[in-house]
Amino acid sequence: MPQYMLLLYAPDVDEAGRAERWAEMPLWTEVTDSLREAGLLVANAPLHGVETATTVRVRGDETELTDGPFTVTKEILAGFYILECTGLDEALTHAARLPTARYGSVEVRPVMGVGELPATGPVTGSSEP
Repeated sequence: MPQYMLLLYAPDVDEAGRAERWAEMPLWTEVTDSLREAGLLVANAPLHGVETATTVRVRGDETELTDGPFTVTKEILAGFYILECTGLDEALTHAARLPTARYGSVEVRPVMGVGELPATGPVTGSSEP
């Protein structure tokens, strides 16, 4: 069955906002448990705050480390889910169930299996595996 990564983006919030997010933990638990029970959940995890990020770039022989994310945006990557779904429509249905979809966004992308990598040339976008 194809796998889909659900990338959870949310506005960066202060401590009061974080407390509000923790208040929705029962809803997160309910959704996550239902995905697990349905046999769809491969992995999921929240991420530490954007202030803990380090970006690595290698250009030639130089390795550059930058504190913080690659780009500065109003929404931060807050976590992820990897689901095994029958197709994109099912993945989108589950993405809409996540609390983040109400105040942030959920980006849904198919996971490319090793067998799907081309023998030569760059990997270009495909909406379905």
